[in-house]
Amino acid sequence: MKDETLLKQVRTKANVWLGNDYDADTRKKVRELLDKEDTTGLIDAFYKDLEFGTGGLRGIMGVGSNRMNIYTVGAATQGLANYLKQEFADLPQISVVVGHDCRNNSRLFAEKSADIFSANGIKVYLFPDLRPTPAVSYAIRKLGCQSGIVITASHNPKEYNGYKAYWNDGAQVVAPHDKNIIAEVNKISSVEEINFKGNPKLIQLLDASIDEQYIRDLLTISLSKDAIARHKDIKIVYTPIHGTGITLIPAALKATGFENIIHVPEQDVINGDFPTVVSPNPEESAALKMAVDKAIETGADLVMASDPDADRVGAAVRNEKDEFVLLNGNQTLLIFIYYLITRWKESGRLQGNEYIVKTIVSTELVKKIAKKNGIEMYDVYTGFKWIAEVMRQNEGKKVYVGGGEESYGFLAEDFVRDKDAVSACMLLAEIAAWAKDKGKTLYELLQDIYVEYGFSKEKGISVVKQGKSGAEEIEAMMKNFRENPIKEIAGSKVTFIKDFAKLTGKDLVENETVSLNMPTTSNVLQYFAEDGTKVSIRPSGTEPKIKFYIELHSQVKSREELVVAEAAAEAKLKDVCRSLGI
Repeated sequence: MKDETLLKQVRTKANVWLGNDYDADTRKKVRELLDKEDTTGLIDAFYKDLEFGTGGLRGIMGVGSNRMNIYTVGAATQGLANYLKQEFADLPQISVVVGHDCRNNSRLFAEKSADIFSANGIKVYLFPDLRPTPAVSYAIRKLGCQSGIVITASHNPKEYNGYKAYWNDGAQVVAPHDKNIIAEVNKISSVEEINFKGNPKLIQLLDASIDEQYIRDLLTISLSKDAIARHKDIKIVYTPIHGTGITLIPAALKATGFENIIHVPEQDVINGDFPTVVSPNPEESAALKMAVDKAIETGADLVMASDPDADRVGAAVRNEKDEFVLLNGNQTLLIFIYYLITRWKESGRLQGNEYIVKTIVSTELVKKIAKKNGIEMYDVYTGFKWIAEVMRQNEGKKVYVGGGEESYGFLAEDFVRDKDAVSACMLLAEIAAWAKDKGKTLYELLQDIYVEYGFSKEKGISVVKQGKSGAEEIEAMMKNFRENPIKEIAGSKVTFIKDFAKLTGKDLVENETVSLNMPTTSNVLQYFAEDGTKVSIRPSGTEPKIKFYIELHSQVKSREELVVAEAAAEAKLKDVCRSLGI
């Protein structure tokens, strides 16, 4: 009976999409879904509305209210336009930037969005073709716009697309604007309320000058120009994995001074089907395989890969056996922070009001580096918008050095407010040259960081629980962890617990409860053990998963001891997983 009621509701909703307000192709595809004997596709497409959340939209492309298409994107844009007109009513001209990635339909969605903004009297700066997400953040700030959007689904499978909304500081929207925009989007109840008829006079195509200025500004963050000049011929393999990085990253590396950039021709081809990889995610070794093979073939020192919208970078370096190993996001974060602080210190740039930012699930070694060098560190929630929010609050008061997260995102400049693979690639290449100047490889530089600050081993584990029952199971797991706190992890006593849903911390040694200074609550639990082990637990906001972030620590006195430390950490990880029941 319940299924019949749902199917009836879905058919009623789908029939609305057969009306003349929808284009002929959409009507044809909806009719095909309605006529199919198997109703699975129909139900999936219409059983709910694709939700505009605090991160925007993300979903599978296709017809239907639960899909990414010109109508769901149109409703999002109309809602955002309505909010901008309320919020900036006193401005003679509101303006936005519109950008997009390499995905199928991204250009279509970007152009439709530009039409809708312009139809609402808003000036649009539209990139002429695909561009990295950070270039949109840069343009919003550079052009003095009030907002901007990027059509992208980051590293999701090819069937997906998405929509990210930005505010006038070039960062993704946070409170109160996020909830206010959601409210306006939710008010759009009919396609008739979406003004698709654009005003061409209010749409300006950006030219190459914005790209050139962006790269010129990125060059100002370089700290080791002499080392680059001495090692300009270092062999670097770079792949955009069919994405937007190809438009700017090779040019940025060349402008930095590197003359030996080796391409993976098959992956330079812009293609939303990502034909050479199963997943265009630089966190996964399979995505970097072709680039690593090219590096072995050419004798390269460094491999770098950006994700489809070029805001994250994955890297591979040669180890002591001359074999390529992938760096994880915590390791690149350590290298970036260590290098920036070291070079700022050596060049006399540290004045005592500098700060760095990391996310709460990223390695605690960053805190050690900051503390030893007298740099303030902020711990923020997962998601780069929280790093950008700290930057906004500190603008004109403190000096930003760098910030990043374990999920491969880093930002070294303050004139962009989202993670940036363009600057990250430039910086990583520069660090490789700087390390080579000191007779080290990047791998040896990382080893030396571990020797100085302690060894850490991080492991992320996702437990997938599908469907409604899975969501309930995840909720029950979080409830159980709260009501029955973990007392020890792999034999080490838990000394501190942080519950970000309650914004309280419990010091189990002193038997004290403290307040956690965070901008809002979040469904995250953290456990800290006597031996330095840290475990973070949180449900995924976008997938049917509960995520466990495990971090282990030990001390080493030399590079040689790292082999033993690594083996011990691998063994201990199994004990930790047993302790957690995963």
